[in-house]
Amino acid sequence: MTLYAYKGRSLRGELVSGQMDGESADRVAARLFNGGITPIEIAEAGAKGAAGVEQWARQLGFGKPSTEDVVLFSRQMYTVTKSGIPLLRGLRGLAASTHNPMLREALEDVLASLESGRDLADSFARHPNIFPPLYISIVRVGEATGTLETAFQRLAEYLKQEQETRDRVKAAMRYPVIVMIVIAVAIGILTTFVIPKFAPLFRSLGDNIPLPTRIIIGASDFVRAYGYVLLGALVVMGFVARHYVRTEAGLYRWHRFKLQLPVLGKLAHEAILARISRSLSIALTAGMPMLQTLHIIAKSAGNEFMAERVLRLRDAVERGEPLSRAAASVGMFPPLVLQMMSVGEETGEVSGLLDEVAGFYEREVDYALKNLSSAIEPILIVFVGGMVLVLALGVFLPLWEMIGRAGGGH
Repeated sequence: MTLYAYKGRSLRGELVSGQMDGESADRVAARLFNGGITPIEIAEAGAKGAAGVEQWARQLGFGKPSTEDVVLFSRQMYTVTKSGIPLLRGLRGLAASTHNPMLREALEDVLASLESGRDLADSFARHPNIFPPLYISIVRVGEATGTLETAFQRLAEYLKQEQETRDRVKAAMRYPVIVMIVIAVAIGILTTFVIPKFAPLFRSLGDNIPLPTRIIIGASDFVRAYGYVLLGALVVMGFVARHYVRTEAGLYRWHRFKLQLPVLGKLAHEAILARISRSLSIALTAGMPMLQTLHIIAKSAGNEFMAERVLRLRDAVERGEPLSRAAASVGMFPPLVLQMMSVGEETGEVSGLLDEVAGFYEREVDYALKNLSSAIEPILIVFVGGMVLVLALGVFLPLWEMIGRAGGGH
């Protein structure tokens, strides 16, 4: 017999824990089920250290379900609700088959919460790190209207589109990031190791050292003499900037700055507008009230500057303004989109036209991502060309001067 430590929830949803002897963890789980306890975690009593390390790692964000995991779960829930399988039975099957431990424990807790009398949306809301507010709200509307299968289908499609957009952005950014890293490493090597070898030779020219050469030698001497101070200053600046960005004002300014960057700022702005439009369309189609939808979208916008615009949009709608006029007052959308919103209000097809708006921005983002390398290459070429020009002039101008002197002296 082995001593096992367990955590679980009673039929009333209360968290319970303790220890129990058993031949295996499965036997302990069966005994707990028979006793009216839904087990959440079972581990050998001697393995508490490992369980503690695992719990600590999860608190730091490791092991969190990916978007693909949530998409797969949503599709499975769509199948369960559409086929008429009892919800508790379907969730038990999904909890037993999921490969992510954190998601499995969350589903086991959802099961215990459902058995204690809570509804599905409230049970999901106990795990905000896995299920975002918009997800929970759409599930809540699906429960109230008896259209859970449609709600999970829309959520799966929405999350899949979100993930595809993020993946395309990451793939498009990989090339310029690698180029910038290589340039930084090359400049560091030249400044630290190569230029100092030529410096004594260049100083033999006395006061006739060309300006680019003096700049390069000065930068090299500064880095070699104060490199550690410079590195420490950069680290301190990084910590200060990180602390400032964590403040409300700092995060707002940082997010606004990102939207003003050349090329990338426009891409990020259109991606956020696509997400906002798609979220608004899905929520309105599901039957959520406009004000509640805008409030939730503001919290999940992913950009504080745009979230503030959405809140202003909500306030304008709350005052009784039509959506198109409110959107025009906050300056979120271009005239073409505003006109589409106005037509949607007149025809009662706001959600459908918002879906078209989201598709329009997604196509714009997709086109921009496909051409991102072409848009960034001129900037990289100018930057790299400027660095190469300075280095070339700094190295070759004194050499030409020395060759000229040698030729004249001869």
